[in-house]
Formats: sequence, C-alpha cells, structure tokens
Amino acid sequence: MSDLTPAVGVVTIAVINAGVSEPSSTRLLADRTAQKTVDILEASGTTATVRSIDLGPLATDIAQSIVSGMLHAKVRAAMELLARADAVIAATPVYKAGISGLFKSFADLIDNDLLIATPVVLAATGGTGRHAMVVDDQLRPLFGFLRTIPVPTSLYAAPEDWASADLGRRIARAAQELSVMLRTGAGRQIADSNWNDHTHQFGGNAVRAQRSLDDVDFTTDLMRLATGGSARPQADGPTDAR
Repeated sequence: MSDLTPAVGVVTIAVINAGVSEPSSTRLLADRTAQKTVDILEASGTTATVRSIDLGPLATDIAQSIVSGMLHAKVRAAMELLARADAVIAATPVYKAGISGLFKSFADLIDNDLLIATPVVLAATGGTGRHAMVVDDQLRPLFGFLRTIPVPTSLYAAPEDWASADLGRRIARAAQELSVMLRTGAGRQIADSNWNDHTHQFGGNAVRAQRSLDDVDFTTDLMRLATGGSARPQADGPTDAR
C-alpha cells in the first residue's frame, strides 16, 4: 500500500471558471468539485484553500493581452495565482461542440512552464450529453501540452445530469484522485526532479524558468553572429591564403 501521509500541511487549489451566465452551471460544477476535494483533504489533516479565477470579467483584458502580446495587469495577477497553486480545477462551457473561446484564449496566454506537473481536474458543462467527449478530446490534449498531470476522471454535466446521483459519484472520484496527488506531493516532486530536463521559454513568467542575460551563452555561433561577430572564432596566427 502506498504511503498517503500528507507531504504538505497546506495546499492551494486554483479554479479556472469560464462560465459567463448567472447563475453558471460551469461555476457550480467547479465549486462542487473544489468543495469535495477540500472535504477529503481536511479529513486527512491537510488544509486546503480555494482561489477562483472567473474569466468572464477578464474577457476584455484577455483579448487585449493577446493582441498586444503583453499581459494586462489583471491577467498577470491571474497567472501569478496559477503559479502559486498546488492544483487546478479547469471548467469550461461547451459551445458549438467545442470548449469556450474565452477559455482557450486564456489558456493561450499561460506560459508553457507555468503548470509543469501540476495536478488538474478537467471539467465541462453543455446543453446535451452528446458533447461529453469534448473534455477528453479537447481539454486533455491542451493540458497535456502544458505538461500538467490531469487526473484520470474527467467531469461533464448536461442539464439532465444535475438530478443524477452518478454526477456526485464522478465528482467524488475526481476529487479523491486530486486529493491523493496533493497529499503525496507527487506533482511537486515530479517537477522538482525533472525541471532541468525540460526546454524552457526564455523570459517566461514561471518563477523557476526566469532567466537573465547572465544565463545567455554568447559563445554559440548564432549569438556571435547576432552580436556582430563571425560564426566561428578566428584561428590564432597567420592563415595560409591561396
């Protein structure tokens, strides 16, 4: 049996909610998942804090950040919240058989290094059960690209699911999977042990990936050319020109 002794006493869970209606079924699904995870963790002696990132109020700031190539202050604050999170619950509505454009736009702004090995619960809501596979077909590859660790159980809720006990069981299963990752600290251990083996983005906003000019190797052929030198160092002494 694996050792499930809590690796840390306090954890932070970030909830990304792309629901824009009021009330929002997407927010409800994310909140139920977060609360179930908190209950499981606290029963094991681990304190959990939930911080929410509601994308609706950030829609204009997200669009401006994409167009300008620079993060708006409110978007930067959301990224800093993600950077400090030990786990993420990502929830989006489904429109036109796909994830929300608002959710995808926000994801496009996430630094590739920001969520490496972070445990994630993937969730979506939609108007029909026919779109249930959107979570695994679109969200799972997206968070795989970001090098996160999505838990095995994904969540999807159509209108008819809210009265079903099965939805509650699936939420509990996903919450249990996330709590195990958090209690063991597996994601953090994976990130710590493998961090230097990843290719990182220069100038990114992930704390461990931040680099200065001191980290740049100016001796490479490309950097010598960029700084006005020749591709290869000149040999010492006279050359035999013919």
